[in-house]
Amino acid sequence: MITEPHIPDPDGFYAAWIAAHEGLTEAQSADYNARLVLLLANQCGDQAVLLDCIAAAREGGTP
Repeated sequence: MITEPHIPDPDGFYAAWIAAHEGLTEAQSADYNARLVLLLANQCGDQAVLLDCIAAAREGGTP
């Protein structure tokens, strides 16, 4: 699992992610996040890495 910054423009990515939530209800926003997570997980495609990420996120982001 990669834990150091790996996105070329993290601020730009975050801004685009937040902007995508504009005009959504809380439920729609949660649904959007779930769909995004599934799409990104599919792009990764590595079950072991995904399970490590699930555990790290549960623990507050530390592997």
